[in-house]
Amino acid sequence: MMKVNSRAGRRRKAGAAFPAAGLAALLLLAQAPGASAQDGDLEALIAAAKNEGPINVYDSTGKIVEIAKGFSKKYGLKATGMKVSANSQLEMIIREGRAGNVQGDVVLITDTPAAFAQLIPQNFVESWVPPEMAKKIPAQFQKPLAISTNANVWAYNTEVYDKCPVKNMWELTEPKWKGKVAFVDPLTKGSYTDWFNQMAQHGDAEVAAAYKAHFGKDLKTDEASATAAWLKAFAANGPLVTDGDDPISEAIGAPGQKAPFFGLVSSAKFRDNADKGYKLGLCTDIKPWVGWTYTKLGLIAQKTKSPNTAKLFIHYLLTPEGIGPQMQDGKMPTNIDIKLPEDEPSGIGTVSEKLFQYDASTGLSDWDTRQDWQDFWQVNYKK
Repeated sequence: MMKVNSRAGRRRKAGAAFPAAGLAALLLLAQAPGASAQDGDLEALIAAAKNEGPINVYDSTGKIVEIAKGFSKKYGLKATGMKVSANSQLEMIIREGRAGNVQGDVVLITDTPAAFAQLIPQNFVESWVPPEMAKKIPAQFQKPLAISTNANVWAYNTEVYDKCPVKNMWELTEPKWKGKVAFVDPLTKGSYTDWFNQMAQHGDAEVAAAYKAHFGKDLKTDEASATAAWLKAFAANGPLVTDGDDPISEAIGAPGQKAPFFGLVSSAKFRDNADKGYKLGLCTDIKPWVGWTYTKLGLIAQKTKSPNTAKLFIHYLLTPEGIGPQMQDGKMPTNIDIKLPEDEPSGIGTVSEKLFQYDASTGLSDWDTRQDWQDFWQVNYKK
């Protein structure tokens, strides 16, 4: 039986641990204000930014280069977008903060648990929500501020199947799908183990209900949760594991296949249909969810020398103009006034209510249990 939290707190990196003061205190810390123009006055913020130097913005997508150029053109200020992986962001932010030599003024990071565990408690970064945006962003995305939610979704090959061939996640534990499901290796991507923990914490009843709906009987298991029972059975069914979404997109969507893989892939990869001629199709009715989300946080370096420019950039990202380039990849803005464009390739906007949404209230638990879930996967995975 997997014991979640058996190693809680022991995997925060040396020097990055903090006293256990509760999540509420941590969230308040994330909202600590910096020295800047009056928060409620956008014009004053712009004017103050005019007196500051350029900023750099770290993001894990190359679209940040285009976004930074748009910001610079709009405000006459210099912002440079830099594509940096989430893991590299963590190392750079911590190193720069300790050295007092901030290079990344704004950080757009998809590793929310790491931000809770390492960046926020040591005051490397802070979260700021533009006051006029507060009513437009749901409360669960404000502490700390999430700019967007990103999704991984179940997908199939539309050239071979006229509709999604899977209706229930428990089907993927059966012999029919043995060795035929493409899946990012949870040992290489923390967001996957976060998803496992999120399901166990917030969606376990739905996982158990899906079992009963598929098999016609209640789930009986020695595992700690229905989630763990599903994961154990799924891992034992020999999914094809990869180190990223590109090979999954190809395994599912490449044309000319007689027996393509089914799989879980980033919604951003649906652009491969136009770019590469792939045949990716979005499963719109699989139970209990068509996919799951994780958040991209918008944070400001505590020691930035351009706090007003950094805040203005955060404000810009919460507008249709600022977040627009990323919406083409299926990134869903947290600002509820902004809708995905109709030509977004995946069609995820039509099934957003069927996605399992990330809940940041257990972000620290997600961090602390990553190794536990990875160990559980390794023990049960069979090729």
